[in-house]
Amino acid sequence: MDPCVSIIVPVYNAEASLRRCVESVLNQEFTDFELILANDGSRDGSGGICDAFAAADSRVRVIHKENTGVSDTRNQAISQARGRYLQFLDSDDWITPNATKLLVRAAESRGCDMVVADFYRVVGERVSHKGDIDEDTVLTREEYAAHMMENPADFYYGVLWNKLYRRELVEAHHLRMDPDISWCEDFMFNLEYIRHAQTFFALQVPVYYYVRTKGSLASQALSISKTVRMKLTVFEYYNQFYKAVLDEEEYEKSRLKVYRFLFDAAQDGAALPLPGSTRLGEERTHVHAGALEGRGLLYDLFRERKLLDYCLEPAALKSGLSLRDAGLLLCLRQAGGGGRRELAALTGLSKGSLTMALKRLSGRGLLSVEEVRDPGQREKRLHIAFPAAAGPVLADLENALRDFEEARLSGFTPEERDRYEALTERIQGNIRSILQ
Repeated sequence: MDPCVSIIVPVYNAEASLRRCVESVLNQEFTDFELILANDGSRDGSGGICDAFAAADSRVRVIHKENTGVSDTRNQAISQARGRYLQFLDSDDWITPNATKLLVRAAESRGCDMVVADFYRVVGERVSHKGDIDEDTVLTREEYAAHMMENPADFYYGVLWNKLYRRELVEAHHLRMDPDISWCEDFMFNLEYIRHAQTFFALQVPVYYYVRTKGSLASQALSISKTVRMKLTVFEYYNQFYKAVLDEEEYEKSRLKVYRFLFDAAQDGAALPLPGSTRLGEERTHVHAGALEGRGLLYDLFRERKLLDYCLEPAALKSGLSLRDAGLLLCLRQAGGGGRRELAALTGLSKGSLTMALKRLSGRGLLSVEEVRDPGQREKRLHIAFPAAAGPVLADLENALRDFEEARLSGFTPEERDRYEALTERIQGNIRSILQ
């Protein structure tokens, strides 16, 4: 059976970073993929590393070829790919453990032709979160192109590695990289793909670590005249793209924005740390190794809480919520309301912290709170309602909860799951009887 995703990594003299890259793919939560390592005539130990991974994992396929450049290398890998989707990595980068799962889930739940995701930009030991589109809806080609026009030379739009593509579209229109272009060749591929795609979705979760070690055009052995010609060639392609996507009147209105590409491209993708960058390793939920290995009830409870945080984190990042507020929103969704003291105890917050959190979430338009006093009750109850605007956020949180349950019971047979549920209910019954 063909895999769901073909993950393509071109490899050239990458022995220093290749293991980290490949291991990040093989350790994905999503497992229905093939990994194509395309060795472009490396002169170091990269080829042997590729072969060792292929010998150890049947999902890995290796292409050994003479050195012809990254575009031709990607093209040969695309021609051998079998997956419904294509995903790309560079060999000195890596991805988060949930990257492929989140990309595929977005593509299939939204029925879209391209998913573009946020990413982490790594400069030395600093990491910063980079994104561009904030809309949580499926975008048409024209809407996506309008976003791209605002930041025409941004890596977010230009590169391959933060996107998921439908292979049938690539093959139906014979889309490949241009081996004669060594600057923005991936952007030109994207422009051609966008011309044939219909629907797009922006996953506002960083799933890729881009390491700023690649050389810019200025550091490559290209003459100034050849560099200028290459940039003008790419610009003309970009210009023709908008002439095709927009009608004549809209193109004339947008001409100045289209020509901004020349100015922005002159910066050649400079990637300094963004404001708000953090130390690498502190950007995501992390559990100390000692806590992972510890034994006993307290360690068990701690690990479960950390696993829930890990599953909630993509939804929190996407919605711009703290983990605490994301967990509170999920808790309130399940509880539906209650006394202030009861909700504070349930969420582990003080009454004052709960009140402040409710105001924050209400200010974001994610819930509304009404105080009501039931007959015979001394304490007022909080009735929590969720407006329609909160729907996508709540859906993401409920997906996170399902991920949490699936992770806990991974590898269980249906019979084992049934037995576990029965035993859990007995345990909870014991606890309730003591605490009543």
